[in-house]
Amino acid sequence: MFTGIVEEIGIIKEIIRKSQSIRLSIACSKILDDVKIGDSIAVNGICLTVTDMGSSCFFADVMPETMRRTGLNRMSISDKVNLERALKLSDRLGGHIVTGHIDGTGIVTSRIEEDNAIWLTIEADDNILKYMVMKGSVTLDGTSLTVAYVDENCFKVSLIPHTAGETILGSKNLGDQLNIECDLIGKYVEKLIYSNKLDRKVKKDISIEFLKSNGFA
Repeated sequence: MFTGIVEEIGIIKEIIRKSQSIRLSIACSKILDDVKIGDSIAVNGICLTVTDMGSSCFFADVMPETMRRTGLNRMSISDKVNLERALKLSDRLGGHIVTGHIDGTGIVTSRIEEDNAIWLTIEADDNILKYMVMKGSVTLDGTSLTVAYVDENCFKVSLIPHTAGETILGSKNLGDQLNIECDLIGKYVEKLIYSNKLDRKVKKDISIEFLKSNGFA
């Protein structure tokens, strides 16, 4: 579990590619403190397990399913990534509840500077946009942000100088891909509502005729 508050910007040091998966080596310093093999680190919002460590880097294996759902297949050596260690129960929840399980990706279609803010417009599929709520939360490349605009084609976020400077989002340009994790609460609400509809349909389909034909009456 994470908060979407990026702790450090790491650099891709090595990529070992297999047919559908990769092994990453990520150079960093701050987040290695108190980290051990088996711990979880969010890399651009993707929850990865530390499988090995060096004095100034850690290693992680990325399975095919993660490659399909995220932008890791576009990563190259020397690319920068947002990093966050897993949340401690004693920490402040400065962002929002983030699982590190990416729902999909979006593309930056506009970047506009307004005084001290940077507006990013992200185009995404309907299965992503349906969870976007005005003033709700969204995670972009592991960064907790507030949805400042949404319509049927896109949503927008506004970056303050601190966020732009402390994450890789400040360097994003038109055509860049972003990992998106939608708000967990919205997904649970949808699941509960959908499950209730299924339950009502099943109950509605049970009749005396159905019970008789199946030997229950």
